Amino acid sequence: MSTSLHKVLAEASVNLHCIKGLEKGSEMLFVCLYVDDIIYMGASAQQTEIFKLHMIDQFEITDLRILHYFLGLEIHQSSEGITISQTKYAGDLLHKFGMEGCKHLATHMNANKKLKLTDGTIEGDAVKYRSMVGELLYLTHTHPNLIYAISLVSRFMCQPTMQHPGAVKRILCYAAGIQTLGIHYTHAHEFNLVGYTDSD
Repeated sequence: MSTSLHKVLAEASVNLHCIKGLEKGSEMLFVCLYVDDIIYMGASAQQTEIFKLHMIDQFEITDLRILHYFLGLEIHQSSEGITISQTKYAGDLLHKFGMEGCKHLATHMNANKKLKLTDGTIEGDAVKYRSMVGELLYLTHTHPNLIYAISLVSRFMCQPTMQHPGAVKRILCYAAGIQTLGIHYTHAHEFNLVGYTDSD
C-alpha cells in the first residue's frame, strides 16, 4: 500500500464523520465514512480499484459495487450525470404520520398565516412535533427549497400549540407532490456553482 493511502486510512479511521481526500498528480480520491458505511470515489478507475483492494485486505468488508442507496439518499448514475433523490424516504415519512393519501399542495407555507409562540390554543404533542420537524429536516438534502419553512416551524419545538402541527402537515402535503424530484448533477469540464437568494 502506498504511503498516501496509509495516511488516508489512518486519518479516516480517527475522524469517522468526515470526508478525506487524496491527491496524486491530477488524480483525486475521496473517501466518506459514516459509522460502518464507506463511500469512495475518484477520477481514476485504477486508483479506486487499488483503494478497494487495500481496504478488503485490511478490513472485513462487503463490496456493494456502484452506489445506489446511502442513508436515505437514492443515487442514480448514468452517462448523463448523477441524480440524488429521497423518494422512498419521503414516502416512508408520509406513511409514518398517516399522510400517504394527502392532497398535494402547490406551496409549502400559508403566506397569510403568521405563526406565534402563544396563539391562544392548547399545548400540542411536543414529542410528535419534534419528530415530524426533525425528519423533515433530513428531506432538505434533496429539497433545499423546504429549508425556510422547516426552519420556521422548528422555532416552536420546545412548546408547540395545536396550531403548529398544521403548518408542518402543510409542508408534508407539499413534499408529497414533489417526492419523486431530486437534484441532478451533469458532467461539466468547467463547473460554476451559482446561488440565488431573495432577502426581502
